[in-house]
Amino acid sequence: MDVADASEVCDRVIAEVGSAVIADRSFLETVILGFVGRGHVLMEDVPGTGKTLTARSVADAIGLSFSRVQFTPDLLPADITGTHVFNEQERTFNFNEGPLFANVVLADEINRAPPKTQSALLEAMEEEQVTVDGDTYELPTPFFVIATQNPVDMEGTFELPEAQVDRFLVKTSIGYPDDAGEQLLLERRLGREARSPSAEAVVSETEAEQLRYAPEDVRVDDDVVSYITSLTRATREDHRAEVGVSPRGTQRLLEGSRARAAMAGRDFVTPDDVKHIADPVLAHRVVLTPDARVDGVEKSAVIDAALDDVPVPTV
Repeated sequence: MDVADASEVCDRVIAEVGSAVIADRSFLETVILGFVGRGHVLMEDVPGTGKTLTARSVADAIGLSFSRVQFTPDLLPADITGTHVFNEQERTFNFNEGPLFANVVLADEINRAPPKTQSALLEAMEEEQVTVDGDTYELPTPFFVIATQNPVDMEGTFELPEAQVDRFLVKTSIGYPDDAGEQLLLERRLGREARSPSAEAVVSETEAEQLRYAPEDVRVDDDVVSYITSLTRATREDHRAEVGVSPRGTQRLLEGSRARAAMAGRDFVTPDDVKHIADPVLAHRVVLTPDARVDGVEKSAVIDAALDDVPVPTV
C-alpha cells in the first residue's frame, strides 16, 4: 500500500468513526495516528465523554477483532494474559488465552488496576507477545491497545508508572462536545427504539495490516531528523523537567511524523508534521520536578518551550 492509498483508507476510517462518535476530527486523527504509527493510544478524560465508544468504533471501522478489559482494583495479571488449566482427560496443562488475544484491545480505566496488573501489559505492548509460566505466546497481528483512564485526582485511581506511559505512542483527550454536538447526543437519545450509532467495517483486515507499513516508505531528510533529536534533547535540559523525553520517545516522534505524512498522502516528512504531533507524542513522557508540579506547570509547557527554542529547518 503506497501513501496515497494509505491516506484514502485513513479518510474512510476517520469518516466512519466520526459517524458514530461525536468528537473533533483532530482527536480522531490522533487516535488513527496511533494505529498507523504501529503504536498504542492512551485517552485520558472524565467519565461519560465517549472514550469506550471511540475504541469500539475504531475496531469496527478497521474490521479487526475487538476485546475489552475492564480494569478494576482486584484484576490480576493472569486475568488479561491468560492462564494454564489442567486437562484431566489428557493429563496435560492447556493454555487458555486471555482477552489480550485480539487485534484491538480496549484497556478500560487502566489506572483503576494496581501497578502489578498494569505492568502485565508492558511485554504485550512492546513485543506483541505474552509470557505465562515461562511459555511465550505470540499475540495477533496487528496488535493495537487503546487504553482509557480517568484523571489521577479522581477517587480510586492509581497513577500509571513512567515505564507504562512511555509505551504509548500518543496520549490524547476527547474533551466535551460543542453545543451542536451535545444537542445531537440528545436527539439520538430521544429515539429510544432506534439503534445506537455504530461504525461498520470500511477496510479489510489485509488493508488494515498493510496500512501500518505504509509509513516505512516515507522519506525523512537529515535536517528533519536533526530537528526531532534537538526537540527531545531540549526537554531534558528544561529546568522544570526532572526527566525529559527518553530515546524511545525520540523514536516515537519520528514514527509518528512519518505516519502523519502518510495519512496526508505525502512521501516525505515536513517540520510541520513534527510540530503538529509533538505534544500528544511527547508531553506524557515528561516527568516534572516537585517545584514545577507545585507551581501548576503543565507537561505540555515543556514541549511548547522546546518548539519555541529549537530552530525550524527549511525543507
